[in-house]
Amino acid sequence: MDNKRVVITGVGVIADNAIGKEDFSKAIFEGVSGIKPISLFDTAEFKVKTAGEIADFKPQDFLGDKGLRTLDRSTKLAASATKLAIDDSAIQINEDNSRSLGVSLGSTFGSIASISNFDREALTDGARYVNPGLFPNTVINSPASQVSIKFNIKGFNATISSAFCAGLDAIGYAADQIRLGRAKVVFAGGVEELCAQLFLGFYKTGCLAGLNGPEISAPFDKRRNGVILGEGACVLVLEDLDAALMRKANIYAEVLGLGMSFGSGNLGRAISLALKESGLNAAEIDFVSSCANSTKDLDAQESKVLKEVFGGNSSKMQISAVKSMLGECYSASGSLQVAAAIAGIIRQEAFPTINYEQQDAACDLNYVVNKPKSCKINKELINASGKSGYNSSLIISKYQ
Repeated sequence: MDNKRVVITGVGVIADNAIGKEDFSKAIFEGVSGIKPISLFDTAEFKVKTAGEIADFKPQDFLGDKGLRTLDRSTKLAASATKLAIDDSAIQINEDNSRSLGVSLGSTFGSIASISNFDREALTDGARYVNPGLFPNTVINSPASQVSIKFNIKGFNATISSAFCAGLDAIGYAADQIRLGRAKVVFAGGVEELCAQLFLGFYKTGCLAGLNGPEISAPFDKRRNGVILGEGACVLVLEDLDAALMRKANIYAEVLGLGMSFGSGNLGRAISLALKESGLNAAEIDFVSSCANSTKDLDAQESKVLKEVFGGNSSKMQISAVKSMLGECYSASGSLQVAAAIAGIIRQEAFPTINYEQQDAACDLNYVVNKPKSCKINKELINASGKSGYNSSLIISKYQ
């Protein structure tokens, strides 16, 4: 693989606690939670009532009114985040460069509501009477495809569906495409929408907070008892360094390496592979954007793995979990964690894990809790892991 350096030159965020890079950065460092009572569907018959819902999302503010009627929520979120990323990067898309641009989007449950609604209409009214304009939303690559259509991106288009890791994996795939010379610029990230179907799936498997304890998102805290679902989209502009320098782009961070593994408890291998690809040793990591999502097992397992991989340095690194504010956004979580990590590099400050009150003996590392902390942040590790068996770790650094 070529030695090309890959940098991040744009950030587009649609999150449940803020919209836009600057407002998102401000919100996470102030500890603003996006978790609120659900309004997208009726929760009267359920014990759980809250989620990280984007209550004030108006896609027409970003995309205009034309063509929105047939797009589902996931696609509107992804396209809006892409528009913000394009504007933030100041990149101009035209016929001369459109074939050197690509899209790499993580999405796993993005079509579940569309599939359900389309099939219900077919079963109720008959297959001949369904709206054909809604059929494209039933395929999982619809959000990524619509992004390319909307913004005239004619290079490669990929959808990554690796569950909790999809957002990080999409960024890693994008970086590889640039290093291989297959693209100059890639719009990469993740999207997931909150819907009744997804909520019911997590609810009936007993994964949600509030079923067996307080309805809170409290990573590392002894009171944690399950996830609060969230939704959102985050798209980053990844770019070949030479191309970025040529157009005098504002460079936020550099992508150094990605490690991936499969199997429960294999997060440590993903971290080790990311360190190896980045050419770093464990002592060089300043901050960890944790995948902790307020579940008993995952939070403790990640803490254990960090001690195993980093040894004595594990007590020196700053560690924080943005899911305390956003909830578990599944395929969008990884890219939102990267956006939060980039904000940390820019501000030279670690964002807090909120809702932390009671220490758990199984989670005994140097967590940044309830208030931000000023510190040197040059190299950051972003983790993604879940019960599905996927594990991914991405390392980014301050551009030098």
